[in-house]
Amino acid sequence: MHDFTVIVLPGAFASSVALTLDILTTAATLAPRLGLPVPRWQVCSPARGAVRLGTHLQLRAAPMPRVADAQACWIVPGLGVEDPDAIAQRLGEPDIPGVVRALRAHVAAGGRVAASCASVFLLHDAGLLTGRSVTTTWWLAGALQRQAPECQVDPDRMVIDDAPLITAGAALGHTDLMLYLLRQRFGPALPDAVARALLLDRRQLQSPFMVPAMMAQGNALIASLTAHIEAMLPATVSVGALAKYAGMSTRTLSRQVGKATGQGPLHLIRSVQLNQARTLLENSRYSVETVAERVGYRDPTALRRLMRKRLNATPRQLR
Repeated sequence: MHDFTVIVLPGAFASSVALTLDILTTAATLAPRLGLPVPRWQVCSPARGAVRLGTHLQLRAAPMPRVADAQACWIVPGLGVEDPDAIAQRLGEPDIPGVVRALRAHVAAGGRVAASCASVFLLHDAGLLTGRSVTTTWWLAGALQRQAPECQVDPDRMVIDDAPLITAGAALGHTDLMLYLLRQRFGPALPDAVARALLLDRRQLQSPFMVPAMMAQGNALIASLTAHIEAMLPATVSVGALAKYAGMSTRTLSRQVGKATGQGPLHLIRSVQLNQARTLLENSRYSVETVAERVGYRDPTALRRLMRKRLNATPRQLR
């Protein structure tokens, strides 16, 4: 019996795989000192023999499990692809259908599945996202929401647990996923000890790392809206004015932006303001009051509130 089964696909993001194994190995070393059970895991893959990761590193793995073990949480590290076209190509390769069937069977048997980054798209291929709240790499959130309108994609969160799925954000968000899984299985003492040993910070949000322009991901409308909002600063563009600029009704704008990003136009406006404010705070000596004015806020208190809500940080912490 295993606590975790790590599913490694050929081409997987090497850091994501390595983080998984290093965190589990560290947990196994520390658990006896804490009087806790030692985590047990296996590494499996649809590939035969050695699995070649995205950086051409190789890892030996066992075949995919044939016997259902609902007690084991399956962990799928990042796929090692970074844009929707590459994801579609990877999910069209011959090894994917077998993995999809295995994921479905594991969940049907009562098992849980954890995935980060582009691997969340694999869960969609398996038909597991319907009615779920999930996250993924922040710049892929819009693409996932378009492909899987039956679920709710939240790009702000680092980890979302909506049983039987646990999903996480960008590739190194896999660190946060692993600490969360250890916490769920063994309690807080073990992941806390692992985090201290490996100097890992706990992060709840992806928001501080988002760049609005990257969220466009080839979407001409979002790219145009983002550029327009930036060009208009320090004037604040209203949703109505943004719709007029785009040549559509506010309802159509909301629908199009929501389809592309998973969020509404106001969220996009605030994201652009927030990104510009963060850039100014990190790279200038402007006062918070001046920064607020330059991004369209007359009252710096409103900017502070937005930063606390979206970045979980104060202006001083971004200096």
